Amino acid sequence: MVKVAVIGVIAIFLAMSVKNDKQEFAMLVILAASLIILGLALSKIDDVLEVIHMVERYLGNNSLYINILLKMVGITYVAEFSSNLCRDAGFGAVGNQIEFFGKVMIIAVSMPVIKSLIQTISAF
Repeated sequence: MVKVAVIGVIAIFLAMSVKNDKQEFAMLVILAASLIILGLALSKIDDVLEVIHMVERYLGNNSLYINILLKMVGITYVAEFSSNLCRDAGFGAVGNQIEFFGKVMIIAVSMPVIKSLIQTISAF
């Protein structure tokens, strides 16, 4: 965690130092730091995937819900990451649209869970 914090702080200082002269270089510095941090986060995903596979084996046929949950988490992370980059670049409207689309996608992906919930409730 300290490594990620240091990368972020260094990127901010570099971006602030070049922001007045070259705005596009500041954005490139932030984008590069964001991608490095994303790469570091993805390198830790193996442990998470191992536990998820263990839970899937335990659940058997009900692993559909784990897959839906993972899709929802992925959509959330991608939408937040990309919308924040858009806002940092000064394109807040595009960032808002990405967030909106992410929310719509989460609802769309969660439809099987909602259908199953309605069927369970109506069975009573």
